[in-house]
Amino acid sequence: MVRTLLIRGMLVGVLAGLLAFGFGEVFGEPSIDSAIAFEDQTHQDQTHQSMGMEPEMELVSREVQSTIGLFTGVVVYGAALGGLFALSFAYAYGRLGHLAPRGVSALLASLGFIALVLVPALTYPPNPPAVGEPDTIGHRTALYFAMMLISLIGVTVAVAFGRRLVDRAGLWNAVIVAGAAFVAIVVVAQFLLPTVNEVPEHFPAVVLWRFRVASLGMQVILWTTIGLVFGALTERSLTTRRA
Repeated sequence: MVRTLLIRGMLVGVLAGLLAFGFGEVFGEPSIDSAIAFEDQTHQDQTHQSMGMEPEMELVSREVQSTIGLFTGVVVYGAALGGLFALSFAYAYGRLGHLAPRGVSALLASLGFIALVLVPALTYPPNPPAVGEPDTIGHRTALYFAMMLISLIGVTVAVAFGRRLVDRAGLWNAVIVAGAAFVAIVVVAQFLLPTVNEVPEHFPAVVLWRFRVASLGMQVILWTTIGLVFGALTERSLTTRRA
């Protein structure tokens, strides 16, 4: 059963990756090109002209990065995410009350997106090229993953707390209290963690906004596709098996 779910999750993840790749190619790549152009112009103004240095050679061409590179990265990421999602579904199914497979899948996708994507992105938004100091990339990455871990722990605590409240306070009140507990954990973490603001002074705000929206949009497509398609296929498979 788990093997079947794992394979199904990876295949659905590949489908989600293909859809996310199409979205990123149309809506994300133009903002990256604009950011790279800004970065090149800045380097020329500050370094190349003043010191007479030649531009650095590209290890991977921009054309490869925006086509096969993006395709490979997104599809592999989608397959891995789908596999992990399937394993999470195998653990959660039957432990969340009387929810059908579609309900469990949709709930897991919603919680996973909020905890692993939305909250970290709101705290430390993704940046295109030319935004962020190279010397602080390790520090910024550590902060991002720290926020991701705190958010994941917060969701886990909130769900466990809400399940205990269902019998005493009812489902609706339990959901409200659990949601409030999660928000409180996130707000405290965002207050305690240091802020990061390394956007260059003259960097176009529109380019930054479009890049962040495109990055979030790709994640929305990934999680939505996995949550809906995996749930539908699994519920259909279980219904057929029972019949």
